[in-house]
Order: sequence, then C-alpha cells, then structure tokens
Amino acid sequence: MSVAQDKLGTANSELNAHVREIVQWHFDPETGCPFWLDYAKKLDFDPCEKIHSYDDLALLGHFEDEWLRGGPVRQWVPKAYANDPIYVFETGGSTGLPKYRINVRDFQTDYALYSESLSEEGFPKGADWLMLGPSGPRRLRLAVEHLAQLRGGICFMVDLDPRWVNRLIRDGKMREMETYKAHVVDQALKVLKAHENVQCVFTTPKLLEALSEKVSLPQLGIKGIFCGGTEMNAQFHRFAREELVPGIDFIPTYGNTLMGLACCKPFDPIDDYAIIYYPPQPRAVIELVDPDDPTRKVDYGETGRVMLTTLTKEFFMPRFLERDEAERAEPIEHYPWDGVENLRLLTQLNESVVVGVY
Repeated sequence: MSVAQDKLGTANSELNAHVREIVQWHFDPETGCPFWLDYAKKLDFDPCEKIHSYDDLALLGHFEDEWLRGGPVRQWVPKAYANDPIYVFETGGSTGLPKYRINVRDFQTDYALYSESLSEEGFPKGADWLMLGPSGPRRLRLAVEHLAQLRGGICFMVDLDPRWVNRLIRDGKMREMETYKAHVVDQALKVLKAHENVQCVFTTPKLLEALSEKVSLPQLGIKGIFCGGTEMNAQFHRFAREELVPGIDFIPTYGNTLMGLACCKPFDPIDDYAIIYYPPQPRAVIELVDPDDPTRKVDYGETGRVMLTTLTKEFFMPRFLERDEAERAEPIEHYPWDGVENLRLLTQLNESVVVGVY
C-alpha cells in the first residue's frame, strides 16, 4: 500500500470514528440538542445503534434548508452547552429569511485550525489585520478577529451589509450600489493609511479589486491576503496574483457559517490557477453528487453539486445539499480526502441568485 493509500485509509477510519462520536453525542438525552432528540422519536431505528460510519448517515436522509430558518433557535443548543454563552450567526447575503446557526467555540476552533495553514512570511505573527467585508450578524466578524488575535495581532473592521447591496442591485439602483461600495472602500483606505502595522487583509474578490484601483497594497506593506467569495475563480486568481497584488501571499478560501473553513491547495503553476479546496475533515465533509440524483457521487473531474456534512459537538448537519457546484478533485498528500475544484454557484441558480459584492 502506498503512502497516499495508507493516509486515505487512516483518514477514512478517523472520519468513521468521528461520525460515531458525534452521532452518539447529539442523540444522547444528556448531551444532545432538542432538535435531534425530537427527530429520533420519528425514526424507526436508533441512530446510535445503526450509524457506525459516514456512509451510514444516509439513513437520516438530507438535512433540510428550512430547518435553520426561523426559530426556536435554542432547539439547536446541545444540552451539554445549555449553560454556556451562546452565539448565533446568520448565513448568506440574500434578502430572504436567513438561516441561523448557534456557536459556542466552533468559530474559534475552525479559525485556529486554519491558522496553521498560513505562512509566517505572508501572515506574520504580531501583524495587524484589516477585515473588509460582511460582519454584523455573520461569524466572519468574530472569526477573522480571533484569527488575528491568535497570531498576535489586532483586527480593524470595516463593515459591509450584503443584504443592502443585493437590494440595490435587485432594484436596479446601480449608482447607489457603486456609491456604497466606494464608501466602504474609502473607510478601508483610511485604516490602511493610519495604521502602519496592518500587514494582512481579509476581503472578497470584488472589494479587493475596488481597493486595488485606489492604492497599491504591496506598497502599503500588505504581505498576505485571505480572500473568499462566490466570485473567486481561476480567472480572478490569475488576475489577483499577476496584476492586483503581485508578490503578496494570496490565499483563496471557501468557508461558510455551516461548514467552517476549507483550505486551498498550495499554489502550483501546474494547476493553471485552478482553485482546489479541501474541507476540514473530519469536522466537515464535502461530497460532490449528481444534481439530478444525489445518491450518486460523481467521478473525479466530473461536475457535481456540493453536499456538506458538518460534524461537531455544537452542530450536526448531515448531507445538506448546498447551492454550489464544482469538479471533484483527488486527495493530495497533505489532505488525504476529496477536494472540490472551481467552486461556483449551482448552474440552475445563476439567474435567480444575486451575489452582490461577493
């Protein structure tokens, strides 16, 4: 057995053991959350007895989008954390009723693990950060700040309301949208010029482009950019590295409130700027499935819909069909499990979803 096969086998064993632990936790009357304890009463089997592996999660069906919209939000708080301080974060930037996810420490854990993937050269310890993007009720505000603090820095915040931007776009108020974007970018420029120790930035592709039209980030001393959003593709990746921020450690990322953060495969010219993400297994697993038949996992290189499973003691979300699609990527040495390449909005939604400033 090769090293890669050995690592893949180990990763699968660890995933299955983690699944058993999380299922036992969420379906135990002493530790589980009210939602899953009530859900178990509707089943004709005991999940703790029947679910022994990741594949066995299929017995629970698909997690439904609507379960997270509205309340009561405390139905998602595990009994083991009933007396802990509880955070609640919204997902997305659309104008409908948002999905809500409770957090205790997951957002800190996710970003602490992600921190280990960042280089000292691009994201120096002790450097300060600028977080330019949607904060407010989203976990990015606290999560990026935690990342900066964990690395010994201070995080400066410039807020952006994606719901307002999307409303302006839907109403055809493009001039107002551009004015709001300019307002946000202007605030970021003030931070960058006033605080010399800001060397790291989190932002979205569109905001990075708008910021780079006003100032040279390399000349301002920015060394690392952590960038994520639905507009992140190979074309923008090349544009960013070659024209917007040459010489800067540019790190694409894929993350959301439901999953945590996926790491990007280290940049290699041989990939032709393709962006390949690997989820934080075993805390989260991504499968790419046939959009017309979610029971079928697609082959390597084939396009599939993202099916996300989140497995933490704070949040259990089995087999949720996301609104994204990608090509299935093979495991690599550092991440011995499947990845996703060229992630993007699901083709069927291209005309109905506004991505705004992402």
